[in-house]
Amino acid sequence: MSRNRVLVIGDGADALERVRSSLRDGDFEVVCATSGEEGLEVSARVCPDLVLIDLGLPGLDGRATCRALRSRPRTRRTPILVLAPLGSEADIVAGIGDGADDYLLKPVSPEIVLARCRVALRRWRADAPPDPVPLQVHELTIDPAGFVARVAGRRLELTVTEFKLLHHLAEHPGRVFTRYQLVDAVRGADCMVADRAVDGHLVGLRRKLGDYGHYVETVRGVGYRFRGV
Repeated sequence: MSRNRVLVIGDGADALERVRSSLRDGDFEVVCATSGEEGLEVSARVCPDLVLIDLGLPGLDGRATCRALRSRPRTRRTPILVLAPLGSEADIVAGIGDGADDYLLKPVSPEIVLARCRVALRRWRADAPPDPVPLQVHELTIDPAGFVARVAGRRLELTVTEFKLLHHLAEHPGRVFTRYQLVDAVRGADCMVADRAVDGHLVGLRRKLGDYGHYVETVRGVGYRFRGV
């Protein structure tokens, strides 16, 4: 079984190094970053199972880093623990509001950090929804967990918006959606689309579907529906 990966974002202080050593001894894979900017770059590359952030980061501070992680699809649900100095109750409350799941007051023993990380991961697994089931419509396969769509075995190179539109329509075959309903269905931090732009996205989607572009049908004066026939 692969080890859980923890991203520790903080300076190179001795206390934080002891925390990192404790996590490694506790069978975690530890990845480090020394600033908020570096932490965001590393998180996009390694996709951590948990993030530990020191609020007193140089440059992009801990709160801003936490908000940025929460705005990204790959770390939107990742457990985040923050390390805060004693006497910073206001920062702690604000950090929780920014998306942190838990906090620890410094100085804190490495053993306590290890225990709280394990609890956060157990809680996350218990709350995690089941992986979405792939959709199969004739020659079209849509895998929302892998964010991949294939038609006749050929992988479609879709944008985020195109994939979300295709998945939403295919989940409700035969149902007609207005542009406004489609915008509401696919809107997110990683997918911003105006109602009139839906037409352009669906034109691009049908072009990429090729011979199977008829799966997505225009209902004149109303909107769009998925036929799959």
